[in-house]
Amino acid sequence: MINASLRSHLTLWFAGLSLLTLLSVGFYVGHIATEQIKQASGNALLSTARSAAALLGEQLRERQLEVYLLSRAPHLERGDLDNPSILVSMQLRTQARAEYAWMGVTDSEGHVHQAVNGLLVGQSVQQRPWFQAGLRGEYTGDPHEAVLLAKLLPGQSNGEPLRFIDFAAPIHNADGQVIGVLGAHAHWSWVTRIVESAAQSHRGATPDIEALIIDHDGKVLYPEALVGQQLAANAPQSPGWTAGDGYLTSMVAVPTPSSTALSWSIAVRQPLDSALQPARLLLYKLLLLGVVAAVVFGLVAYYLALHLSRPIEQLARAAKQVQDKQPGAQFQLQHPVREIAQLGQSIDAMTQSLLGKERELQEANASLEATVAQRTAALTQANAELLSLATHDALTGVYNRRRFDEKLTEYSLLFRRTGRPFALLLIDADHFKRINDNYGHAVGDDVLRQLAQLIQMSIRSTDFVARYGGEEFAVLLPEIAKPDTPEVVAEKIRVAVAGAHFPQVGHVTVSIGVGLADPADNSHAMLIKRADQQLYQAKAAGRNQVA
Repeated sequence: MINASLRSHLTLWFAGLSLLTLLSVGFYVGHIATEQIKQASGNALLSTARSAAALLGEQLRERQLEVYLLSRAPHLERGDLDNPSILVSMQLRTQARAEYAWMGVTDSEGHVHQAVNGLLVGQSVQQRPWFQAGLRGEYTGDPHEAVLLAKLLPGQSNGEPLRFIDFAAPIHNADGQVIGVLGAHAHWSWVTRIVESAAQSHRGATPDIEALIIDHDGKVLYPEALVGQQLAANAPQSPGWTAGDGYLTSMVAVPTPSSTALSWSIAVRQPLDSALQPARLLLYKLLLLGVVAAVVFGLVAYYLALHLSRPIEQLARAAKQVQDKQPGAQFQLQHPVREIAQLGQSIDAMTQSLLGKERELQEANASLEATVAQRTAALTQANAELLSLATHDALTGVYNRRRFDEKLTEYSLLFRRTGRPFALLLIDADHFKRINDNYGHAVGDDVLRQLAQLIQMSIRSTDFVARYGGEEFAVLLPEIAKPDTPEVVAEKIRVAVAGAHFPQVGHVTVSIGVGLADPADNSHAMLIKRADQQLYQAKAAGRNQVA
């Protein structure tokens, strides 16, 4: 009865504790794995959304810049809207850009004078939003259906209605008066292809991610099946993505031209079940392993209890014989009888054993401390690497946009407190898209890395350089006294880039816009806007310029 009780207790305790421990560890590890996988998937979606938003913003800026530059052509400024050279310029542009569905010029009353393929010539577009906005300045519009133009163009093969986005810019004469508008309609499918191509390049092993285009009201513009649905924006405290409504979703604003009121966002989402499937499989495996291990531990505990109970039973029987004064009591086991007969020696041996165990424990503790020290050093190094990744651009090695925003805020606060002025240089690689198109993105990445090195070698040790986005870099100059004025530093950078040799590409030039901090600025966004406007002027002046 005693033997059965001992065996039962040991078996139940070993099996129960092992099962409880393994299940607890399994749930804990499963929870950690779920959160890590959720975070990794969310960060991957955020990276995809940022890439798609940056690519779309770059394309929109390029189209808006094309329309603006066409509107500033000399033959338009002379005021003759019927000049055949105007039509030739528009035809060359639309032939080079398949995304343009229509391009034309109107007078200030909205009458179309010339258009590619003669579409809408002689008709009035006075009530169209793009014309009205184009009279006031550069314009990029939300997608819409142009019924009149759609009748003159072939329909889409998928049966969906033709949708367009508008670009417009005012036409000024030599006296600066608005004499008309140059407008262009780009296919909405061009925009969707840009977003899909960016998303497709990041899908990899997650083909179930979905890219959406969201307007300023949070309504879906693309895909067509979800048009009009409301999509909640990322919470301010979110890490760039949210989990809800069955999806992991990351939403990033499209960096649209500053001269337009366009406000789009790119949302990339993945079904939550699909994203967390690896974590669930891991949890199931851990639970199954816990059950199997509990069974194994139970069997080991049973045989261990059986082995421990036998000498106790023999000792009890022998003791009973002694108690009953029965002759022939023999202690067949070596240790019970000899331990009782040689108690002193046994205590001494036990003490020596305990001391040996203590030394082993000390050695184990020393080994554990060494391991902890190694892990702590590794963790410190990993944290340093993570900090570098969080503040530096992975491609070029210079500071990233996030660190630039923080540094600009620091300089702005210091300027308001001490009055010490500072300057901002916005540097943009000229015709960078042509490099990517002709040589590939790998060569384009090499060009960006070399540009970053040239900029770093051309500035002072106290200056701050960051990748602002795409092929654009930003430099903050905290000290702008002579001889190192912002214009001198900017020209030094421009000359260094223009004189450098770029493998495979040859020569590359940059355009630089210079902005100075102003006490009247309400925020540093006004400084960025001024520098950005100067950059556009440098571009308009023929590139390879400092404005």
